[in-house]
Amino acid sequence: MQGKYFYITTPIYYVNDVPHIGHAYTTIASDVMARYKRMRGFEVMFSTGTDEHGQKIQQSADARGVTAQQLVDSVMVNFRRLWDVLGITNTDFIRTTEARHERVVQYIFSKLMEQGDIYKGSYEGWYCVPCETYFPESQIGEGRVCPDCGRPLQNMTEESYFFRMSRYEKPLLDYYEKNPAAILPQSRYNEVISFIRSGLRDQSISRTSVTWGVPLPGDEAHVIYVWFDALINYLTVCGYPDNADCMGKFWPVVNHIMAKDIIRFHCVVWPAMLLALGLTPPATVFSHGWWTVEGEKMSKSRGNVVDPFEMADIYGVDAFRYFLMREIPFGSDGDFSEKALAGRINSDLANDLGNLLNRTLQMINSFSQGMIPLPSSSPSDLDREMERLALSTRSIFLTKMDSYSFDEALKEVWALVRRGNKYIDETMPWKLGKEKNAERLDPVLYTLCEMLRMTAVMIAPFMPHTAAELFAQLGFEGDPSTLCLDSLEWGQIPAGCKVNKMDVLFPRIDMKEWERLKTERDAKKNATPDPGDHEEEITIEDFRKIEFRVAKVLKAEPIPKADKLFRIELDLGYERRTIVSGIRDFCSAEDLEGKSIIVVCNLKPAKLRGVSSNGMLLAAETADGKDLALLTTDRDIAPGSRVH
Repeated sequence: MQGKYFYITTPIYYVNDVPHIGHAYTTIASDVMARYKRMRGFEVMFSTGTDEHGQKIQQSADARGVTAQQLVDSVMVNFRRLWDVLGITNTDFIRTTEARHERVVQYIFSKLMEQGDIYKGSYEGWYCVPCETYFPESQIGEGRVCPDCGRPLQNMTEESYFFRMSRYEKPLLDYYEKNPAAILPQSRYNEVISFIRSGLRDQSISRTSVTWGVPLPGDEAHVIYVWFDALINYLTVCGYPDNADCMGKFWPVVNHIMAKDIIRFHCVVWPAMLLALGLTPPATVFSHGWWTVEGEKMSKSRGNVVDPFEMADIYGVDAFRYFLMREIPFGSDGDFSEKALAGRINSDLANDLGNLLNRTLQMINSFSQGMIPLPSSSPSDLDREMERLALSTRSIFLTKMDSYSFDEALKEVWALVRRGNKYIDETMPWKLGKEKNAERLDPVLYTLCEMLRMTAVMIAPFMPHTAAELFAQLGFEGDPSTLCLDSLEWGQIPAGCKVNKMDVLFPRIDMKEWERLKTERDAKKNATPDPGDHEEEITIEDFRKIEFRVAKVLKAEPIPKADKLFRIELDLGYERRTIVSGIRDFCSAEDLEGKSIIVVCNLKPAKLRGVSSNGMLLAAETADGKDLALLTTDRDIAPGSRVH
């Protein structure tokens, strides 16, 4: 098929928590590459989304007393909102709970089943619930813990359908030997090849112990394993199996970006599935490293999880994007430090780029009536040196970008920026202006503006707003993000450009003031919640909408396959009612039975683990969430009595 096409994906993110810096890093990197490819003339398809099935989702929903669908609907919006904040230009956002995806998953399962690549058996092994993965004995850590997350494993036996992955061991090795760039960086390629050569086992791809997932066609006792389901999202986005035009354009050039912890699924299980379907494995799987925070592993218990919403709000979206792409080589582990981020803003963005723009505009306003001069005399040897440097920077920049070397590409651009500042010191245009030496001043000012123009175009994939502001302040029309990098040459400034000196591009951060504000923010985050803190005020009319009543607990029983849930039968005096509550960690069935409790009676019903819950009990919870007490009456009162 004619044309230049590029398909790039992030992994779909698991919606058991809010987005953090790791999600932002992967997605910004993918966005940078998508923007870059558009500027190279490619038609780009860029997908991201959310992984919404599996045992962890069901357990989290049960604990919160909501349905799994209600939970994923509420959490998913945080990812959409963050991508809007970070300027992500994805062309699709897929959710695995969408009907379009379920159809494709079931189609693929049926196709592989019919051709003998899936069979029914039973599985016994060590299973990690958080990772939703079985591990062989050879990979289990000391104390029978998960090799990935370190949590205890459970020995489980269950009926399962299996994908004959062992059948594709040799074809997969053959593909990688012919396509060594299919896995990047090289260290990950070596790791995957070694793993495949150790022997591939057939993969369990269904569960009977989980209810929240894509139903397995023809066997309602099973749902399709969350990883098998999730990987197929890339084909769903590409229109498989019905949209031959989209598949013809984009499938041979699919590029996956992800963190290194999920490469075995993407470089072993997924390409084996594709080979079974008669499709080409991904052109590239690039796995980047992990971020620590101030030298420590990021975790909620340590309280050091970096909130990308907060970083973008405090430091600006473009500065945050620049820092993540510049700070470490893409593919290596890195350490996130707010102090380092502030330092990059002061050095690279304020001192280097901002200073070059500000000095140039000041001199054009002072000595050229605010107009970029078109030189009437021949450039000097020094001017020609700057031209050659700018053109070689563009050439190296393209090479580095093509290999996902984002930090190296930015280093090249900033070397040009710093050379521009040195060029000002060498040519002393302020002196030329005072001497009214226009013959020499005009080429100097023109050279500076060309260096800034070419810089703006090259940084557009990383810092689109900054690039656009550079253009605006230099008086150029259009958006640099829409320009073609391959056509970026020296000498393209049109006549009659009037500069527009506006606010400082990147104000310097006062580090003493920064330290004070950072200390205040950290103290606020780490403070124990004040018992006097309140929610938003409501009116008496709002309160009257809630129907509280006394209910007597007749019976409480655990819900099978739901660790935290009770099915509770209530006597409301005028009727009997069933509710579901996730309080099994805090009390037994015997503790509940016979109690008079307070319930909300006019809450919209919700189905939890197949049980319709028609109400909600009330309880008090400690600030750390480790203890809970039910709201009860202090003496007997008739069930159904209103609470006012």
